[in-house]
Amino acid sequence: MSCRAGFVWDSPQYFSRLIEDCGIACEIVTPQMLAAPFFRGLFNCLIVPTGFGNPRYSNLLPALRASSSRIEKFVEQGGNLLVFGAADNRTDAYDWLPFPVIYRHDCHPRSITCSGGSVATTILDDYDPGNIECDGSFPTHEGMCIGAAESSDVIIEHTCGKGTIVVTSVHEFPSRNFLKKFCCEGEQVTF
Repeated sequence: MSCRAGFVWDSPQYFSRLIEDCGIACEIVTPQMLAAPFFRGLFNCLIVPTGFGNPRYSNLLPALRASSSRIEKFVEQGGNLLVFGAADNRTDAYDWLPFPVIYRHDCHPRSITCSGGSVATTILDDYDPGNIECDGSFPTHEGMCIGAAESSDVIIEHTCGKGTIVVTSVHEFPSRNFLKKFCCEGEQVTF
């Protein structure tokens, strides 16, 4: 069985090509598809890229909110969810997730220290962790801190049922190693 990722955005991006280059089938899931109750996709992982919360970049936030119960069900059944920075100063940008997360938008390079045995610690494998561009931090959340910078959490993880949610403000593509593991370790679940 092959790995399949749903890339949640309006159109294909370079990020979706990276996913495919890692040997993972990647399907673009537009906001209209995401919010449509009749849409059914079979994925191991859903990926929500940077900028989802900023109306200058996307119209994704209303669709994420409209599908919050479907997203939660997808993760509970074993699918994985990777979410990046909202890229906007809105404290409610992550209110569609099944656990509380508050985001503070603040874009600048940081030195990140990862800890724990989670696959999320490999997200920076292709980079120098001493100089990673981040678009914010998570001052309040109910996840587990996997990566911190300047005493602020920038990579958090939360288990929900049989699946895992990783939320990060790292403003770089995740490592190939991370993508291969995170996308393929999730169970194929109908969204």
